[in-house]
Amino acid sequence: MLEEKGVEYRYREYTKEPLDKSELVQVLAKLGLKPKDVLRKKDPAFKDAGLTGNESDAKLIALMVEHPTLLERPIGVRGKRAVVGRPPERLLELVK
Repeated sequence: MLEEKGVEYRYREYTKEPLDKSELVQVLAKLGLKPKDVLRKKDPAFKDAGLTGNESDAKLIALMVEHPTLLERPIGVRGKRAVVGRPPERLLELVK
């Protein structure tokens, strides 16, 4: 979709190059969201970790760093802004 619009981007494979804690905190700030807002509750790691979704921000961030599949995706970042690409068309908001 981005290629069709002529938008250059860099894809980051989240399982091979996961966000570290600092990056995750920065992305959440750009999104204007709390960790629980981007927590994938249907991910197997959610159940395996015994999560409820009501854990502290610090705990959720630590778990998202350890288990990157817990983080909703895709997330597009451009400059000081970021959006969760659900639906994927939301990524185009970053190029307006």
